Amino acid sequence: MKVRHQTIPVPEHIGAAFWWTARAFPLLLFFFFLPALAHAQKKTRIDILYSEILQQGKQQEETFKRLIGNVKLKHEDAIMSCDSAHLFDIDKEVQAFGSIHVNQGDTLHLYGDFMKYRGDTRLAQVRRNVRLVDKETELETMFLDFDMNRNIGYFFNRGTIRNADNTLKSSKGYYYSKTKDFYFKDSVEIVNPDYTISCDTLRYNTSTETAFFLSPTIIRGEDLFIYCENGWYDTRLDLSQFNENAFIVTGDKMIRGDSIFYDRVNGIGIATGHIELTDTTQKIILRGNYAESYENPEQSLVTDSALFIQYAEGDTLFMAADTLWSVTDTAGFRLLRAFYNVRIFRDDLQAICDSLSYSFSDSVIQLYHKPVLWSDENQLTANFVRIITRNQKVHLMEMFQSSFIVSMEDSLRYNQIKGKDMVAHFIEGELYMIRVTGNGQTLYYARDNEEIIGINKAESSNIDIYVKDRKIERIRMLTEPGGNFTPPSQASPAELKLDGFNWHEPVRPAGPDDLFRKNRGNGE
Repeated sequence: MKVRHQTIPVPEHIGAAFWWTARAFPLLLFFFFLPALAHAQKKTRIDILYSEILQQGKQQEETFKRLIGNVKLKHEDAIMSCDSAHLFDIDKEVQAFGSIHVNQGDTLHLYGDFMKYRGDTRLAQVRRNVRLVDKETELETMFLDFDMNRNIGYFFNRGTIRNADNTLKSSKGYYYSKTKDFYFKDSVEIVNPDYTISCDTLRYNTSTETAFFLSPTIIRGEDLFIYCENGWYDTRLDLSQFNENAFIVTGDKMIRGDSIFYDRVNGIGIATGHIELTDTTQKIILRGNYAESYENPEQSLVTDSALFIQYAEGDTLFMAADTLWSVTDTAGFRLLRAFYNVRIFRDDLQAICDSLSYSFSDSVIQLYHKPVLWSDENQLTANFVRIITRNQKVHLMEMFQSSFIVSMEDSLRYNQIKGKDMVAHFIEGELYMIRVTGNGQTLYYARDNEEIIGINKAESSNIDIYVKDRKIERIRMLTEPGGNFTPPSQASPAELKLDGFNWHEPVRPAGPDDLFRKNRGNGE
């Protein structure tokens, strides 16, 4: 059967396009497959540069070249030397023995006792007494696989890295030659003359000498302990960032926070989030959400929900403020300053004020800008108050300018003492005597058993008031006394309060959990 040949006419413009495509098609195919061709033509053969002896060998039906004596081989940009070697698979695979040295580029050198290397994969498997040297970094291990295509090395049977003053050890790890990054895993340890770092997972950059913590990490040094679960440490500059449950202990002091920046050289720490600074010697805790700590001179600042705690057996002082600033002088004594919206709670004393200072050397607390204090049933106010403590209990309270003491007799009546200045005396934290100096006035209710029988109002430049069982027991007028006694039924409402009376009980701190309420609604 014959097949007839028939010519089909093609329009002129289609014919021209078809002719161009047909002519260009081989060229398009060439460019399309060029990357694949280049990959396929990549050199896999290993060249022999030198060998004192060349022999033919055979192993399990496979022939190979045996090279002996000062062997030097080349594959692409890598030069390999050894005592002897076997070349297999038409010179595509080498097994090298003794005094192995592989040099790739200008900086990377690989040493060992045995190596298996393939030209197609460019994977060097080096065993026994392995050393990888890259500029100032040296890795020692017994087993190392190094991918020369990607410049990545992997060791898996303990490794030791030396870089500057740091010695790093781990069970296994990767080295990325291009970026100079080591990734360590399992029993990681960095030893430096000043500290030791221990963790499970860590990245270390040999160029910057910076360690990046990728797991719970402990840093130990002389008089130093650091813990974190994430962060970094620049070992050259001694700068670090610790995150996630981080804390730093130096001597008897500790700083804790969600994130801590630490400049070890200059002794500066900056912490954010759930901050806590503890001084175990002075039994002090500072808390907040932002803190700065300086070692020389020793001082610290806490703000954002700042809280000061001085703990003692059975009696702890709590103080909250917008900002707390603590400074230690050359004699080792601490001075604490609190700024804005200060609130204090202790079982035997509560207070609010605008700002405050607390000197630990003489146990003196000074409250500024119309402070209000409460001791048992007594409310004490003045423009400025100084408190002297003994054994963490109030011993003396000095009140200056517009001094006023109020205690509630019942829901409608208040005992009151007023004067220019006052000094309140305490025994074991309990008020027992008040001395009024200048413009003294008193108003208190007299009782017969449980019944109020009259109102005593008295005036004197100077007055001594004696208190027993938290009640006024006796009043002694010292200079120019004057006064009157009024039955309750004859007293007008205006006579029940001395000029300047204010009752601030609504803003009295009720406990440690009530310290961050603002000082508002105090009757002013």
